[in-house]
Amino acid sequence: MMQTAIDKLRELRALHEDGLLSRQEFDSRKNAILDAAYAPADDEERPVVAAPAVRAGTELGLMAGQEVGPFERRYRLERLLAHGGMGQVWQATDLATQAELGHSAQVALKILPPQLTQQTAHARLLIEEAARARRLAHEHIVRVYDWAQDPATSSYFIIMECLEGEDLDGLLAREGRLGMARALQLLRPVAAALDHAWERHQLVHRDIKPANVFLTRAGDVKLLDFGIAVRARGGAGGPALEAPATSGTAGYRAPEAGRAQVEPAFARALDVHAVAVMLYQMLSGRLPFGPDRGGEAAPARPADLNDAQWQALQAGFALDPADRPASVGALLDRIESAGASGGTAAPVHDAQPAETEGAAAQAGAQRQPAEDGARRRVEAEARAAALAAAERQRLQQRQQQIQQEKLARLAAEESRRVRKEELRRQLAERRALEAEKARQEREEAQRKLAQAKAAAAYLAQQQRARAEQAACNQAELEVLIPTPASPVADGEGILRDSFLDGEGQGPELVLLPTGRFQMGSPEHERKIAMAAGSQKAWLARELPQHWVGIEKPVAMGRHPVTVGEWRVFARVTGWTQCGDVNWEAPGFAQTDAHPVVGVNWYDVQDYLRWLSEATGRRYRLPSEAEWEYACRAGTKTAFSFGDTISTGQANYDGNFTYNGGVRGDYRRGTTPAGMFPPNPWGLYDMHGNVWEWVQDVVHDNYDGAPLDGSAWEDGGDQARRILRGGSWLYNPRYLRSALRNGFSSALSNDIVGFRVVRELM
Repeated sequence: MMQTAIDKLRELRALHEDGLLSRQEFDSRKNAILDAAYAPADDEERPVVAAPAVRAGTELGLMAGQEVGPFERRYRLERLLAHGGMGQVWQATDLATQAELGHSAQVALKILPPQLTQQTAHARLLIEEAARARRLAHEHIVRVYDWAQDPATSSYFIIMECLEGEDLDGLLAREGRLGMARALQLLRPVAAALDHAWERHQLVHRDIKPANVFLTRAGDVKLLDFGIAVRARGGAGGPALEAPATSGTAGYRAPEAGRAQVEPAFARALDVHAVAVMLYQMLSGRLPFGPDRGGEAAPARPADLNDAQWQALQAGFALDPADRPASVGALLDRIESAGASGGTAAPVHDAQPAETEGAAAQAGAQRQPAEDGARRRVEAEARAAALAAAERQRLQQRQQQIQQEKLARLAAEESRRVRKEELRRQLAERRALEAEKARQEREEAQRKLAQAKAAAAYLAQQQRARAEQAACNQAELEVLIPTPASPVADGEGILRDSFLDGEGQGPELVLLPTGRFQMGSPEHERKIAMAAGSQKAWLARELPQHWVGIEKPVAMGRHPVTVGEWRVFARVTGWTQCGDVNWEAPGFAQTDAHPVVGVNWYDVQDYLRWLSEATGRRYRLPSEAEWEYACRAGTKTAFSFGDTISTGQANYDGNFTYNGGVRGDYRRGTTPAGMFPPNPWGLYDMHGNVWEWVQDVVHDNYDGAPLDGSAWEDGGDQARRILRGGSWLYNPRYLRSALRNGFSSALSNDIVGFRVVRELM
């Protein structure tokens, strides 16, 4: 069946290349051919169809130029890339001003039909799969950014990296069979991606096939569709895998995938089986087995394999998972080593010897009348000549095969040599990075010492100012009666308001001095940000740069509000969450010392009202001007630490750098309060960790903004509020003191938190 499908795909591609078939029609017919070739058996699950001629989930009523997504996150559909039973894949332009950062405006949308997510449980599975795939960051796995829902069609969709090129199915349909060296070259990145998914997240793919291996125009190999990827689990009595055992594609799916459970020890064997089947298909042009392997004869050995290689490949799709190699990488290593060590090629059966034919012809000639003798001798000579030509052709083919095996061995040796050189280069780079990191740590220690001295001087100045103010107040007041709500300052000058009932205290606070500063970014900073990848539209939000006076003294939270502080509020008030992100289990490890996430702007307002009532003081969110004033702490550079930043100073995606900085750690979640050094005014995590809500509504720029430090709440987009500071998921250019972001007030996220301000007057 598969050979017939390949022939059909070749004919289909020829029509497309001759201009007789549009790209959209080519993709549509290609999917139909593949669906028919890999149709499940009668006892397997089949998609529900509305009519024989219409496949479920492919008619969503979408067209180029249409905008999809919720109000605050819009995408314009540009062209249809593919469609099938699981929906449609479109190339789209990201139109939302507050879109997820760190990717270009062009994205791919995988739009699922409504009938697949009508049930709440199915929709929840989609959200969990998107969140899981977003953390599978690897150079050979297609990047997943987020998910959303289009209210007009009730369709959920996943936002992914947009790729240009073709899948391995298309390559095989165009070229037929591939040589061993090229097949291994294409499968090595697949092995690296699967090893990464297993070693970092204990995930197996479960649906490896040529349609899920994508070859970009730049020559990169990307593994697609981790949508049914599952996590291996242990434990007595519990399920071995988290997904249905029937997931996968017929023809590639391992025999044990149909069982109710798969042992965790053999979870990776599912992907090993699929890659072994795919390698056989790449070498021979057909699948080794049908949808059901029961009772099938052993497949024929591909001509490119010697005895040892064939045994290694057969081990890859062995019936017993215990007989397969431990990983896809181990399978490819075994086949490559077998090719380098040599072996015996497949035997070729000799033609019938010419002597036997000649003897039979002579015997027959003797039995025939004499007048037929001459004619039969001519026929015997012709047959002998044909057999001799066949023998010569066989010898030539054998010589060609030997030459190809020699070339394959040479290619394997060259590949090993290149890998060794690459390892040496990587080792040298790692040593250089370690030396640079050591240098930066020394410089960081010196900066911390200078900051500590500056902080000590600032605290001394604040203590003198408070003493002078207290003396003035004493002269004016006849009686000063302390109350439980009076602020308590410790030896470091940190304020905390006690609760009126005496059962606790509010967040730690740092006094901010009054003064003036220039809000926004100067021209030279914007040029550096553009060189780091910032877009002009984002930088325009930071203009015009203008002077702002902070006239009223306030105290600001020393850290973002923590999980432990939020837990007290939730317990006392009975607050319940309505968003998608669980503040107690956001998807990464956290303690009571980590900043709380998963709360929207309105939840924060409830917390501030409760805290004000509990302490008898007025708490609120900082204005945007107060936040930037506190973040800069008297500095005029991109960050309060200078014009560059490292992952030793803040929590962000250390795979990216800014203004000559070096790569660092990517922690994939929040870090506890106080892990990094504070800014010159003693405030922690003003850069990175979590985006922080402020009071102001979103405006496109600073035209008409208040100049006295108050919140700008009139006009603008009343449905959205400003976010400041960047987060653990973003690259360093979004951590600048001047950068502005916006987000829907009603939505929560695993990258957004807040800190408080307490009024002193």
